Amino acid sequence: MALMASLTARPAPTVGFDLDMTLIDSRPGIHAAYLALSAETGVPIDADLAVTRLGPPLELELAHWFPEDRIAEMGDRYREIYPTFAIVPTLAMPGAREAIAAVQTLGGRAIVVTAKHTPNAELHLAHLGMEPDVIVGKLWAEAKAVALREHGATVYVGDHTGDVRGARTARALSVAVPTGPCDEEELRTAGADVILRDLTQFPAWLERYAAGEAVADAL
Repeated sequence: MALMASLTARPAPTVGFDLDMTLIDSRPGIHAAYLALSAETGVPIDADLAVTRLGPPLELELAHWFPEDRIAEMGDRYREIYPTFAIVPTLAMPGAREAIAAVQTLGGRAIVVTAKHTPNAELHLAHLGMEPDVIVGKLWAEAKAVALREHGATVYVGDHTGDVRGARTARALSVAVPTGPCDEEELRTAGADVILRDLTQFPAWLERYAAGEAVADAL
């Protein structure tokens, strides 16, 4: 049996992770940043609503609150004030640190590929004591495949249907967690290969995957 396992085991994987609502619960911080932007500009922003649809690029959310000719300016300002308001309130998602460590313990590489501004993503991860091997920002949905291919990721973990599309475009295995705005049905319909309840199930799933076992949901 040991010989058979060694023949079927996969090479140490490179695994990509989304950030918001996959590795971190950024809702409290983003909520605070939107309120600060609203107070500064005098433009009403429903921060409670905004944090229910995290995932897509910032500019798509700002378009709900600002005219088109102000979106670029407001995006720059939001990113500027973001570290002041959003880093400290943000929490690690359950199992996030362990998920990254599980990849690295196997000898693999853990990369974060996110739509978030890269410097702010780096601040979040450093504050929460997460140490992925690579952090790539400003990529959304299918565009995430650029970084996934560049770094040779064979698995991509995310909470949004956009993450599923990014994984499939990169021809990586899509592992989805319904911990963000998209539920299990939406993720499965989008084409997720595996659905886990949350990242606490990821290390055990990864061990089976690395051993060459067939992928399966762990809900």
